Amino acid sequence: MTGYAKRQCNINGRAITVEIKSLNSKQMDANVKVPLAMREYELEIRTMVNKLERGKIDLTVSEEPLQGTTKCIDSELAATRYEAIRKIAKSLKCEMKEKDMLKIVLQQPSIWENNNKEDLSNEDWGILGNCINEAIDALDETRLHEGEILKEDFVKHIDLIEQYLYQIPQYEQERIATAKERMRSWLKDAAIKDVDENRFEQELIYYLEKLDITEEKVRLAKHINYFREVMNNEDGSGKKLGFIAQEMGREINTTGSKANHVEIQKLVVAMKDELEKIKDQLGNIL
Repeated sequence: MTGYAKRQCNINGRAITVEIKSLNSKQMDANVKVPLAMREYELEIRTMVNKLERGKIDLTVSEEPLQGTTKCIDSELAATRYEAIRKIAKSLKCEMKEKDMLKIVLQQPSIWENNNKEDLSNEDWGILGNCINEAIDALDETRLHEGEILKEDFVKHIDLIEQYLYQIPQYEQERIATAKERMRSWLKDAAIKDVDENRFEQELIYYLEKLDITEEKVRLAKHINYFREVMNNEDGSGKKLGFIAQEMGREINTTGSKANHVEIQKLVVAMKDELEKIKDQLGNIL
């Protein structure tokens, strides 16, 4: 499920920004980016992110000096990199002015240090950890809001499937009469005049039993109720709802193959359409 959140905190003269966003994915795919000084906490940060359960998650922690915080240059590192650039230019026989090489070195963020920069203490990590958790919780809130919208959409589609299902019985008597008339037409076309009515009725019953859709209707109604029950009462039900939707699809397809009536076929097509709309969104929920 999609979402975005951003939180900030201050640690040792640095403004720390935590940004997290989520895109739809069937699995958990977390990408965590942190400054080098915080790399030792990356595993703990990933553990925090994993409580989101599913989605393509991008979490970025960045830092900037607060206003009024002075910077100083790491002269030793700057000199080392300047010399490295000079040697590379010489080996490649590339003429570079000294000021150009110095400009390249001075543009590298890693040679600049905050005067009051320190390694993270346990207290600092506590502040950062709280900031990250707040961002994760805020992201989860946006996903919950999206989930409520999807739930309303599911309710609309599942209600329509149920309405179409309940319209089928009005055509079933006509369906029997049509089947009976079709069989008589076949006999007439075959020029069979002497028909044993008892045998005809037996064959008709056998034929209609093969086309009976009572069990399919009952099972589909149960699947609809089960879908509602799981949707309303179970957390992390996305995969389960997907399985129920598959079962609903089987009953609808079987009903269509047995329908043998144009109006029932239309209702089957309408149910399939609503079910596909549900399936399209099921991948977006946990």
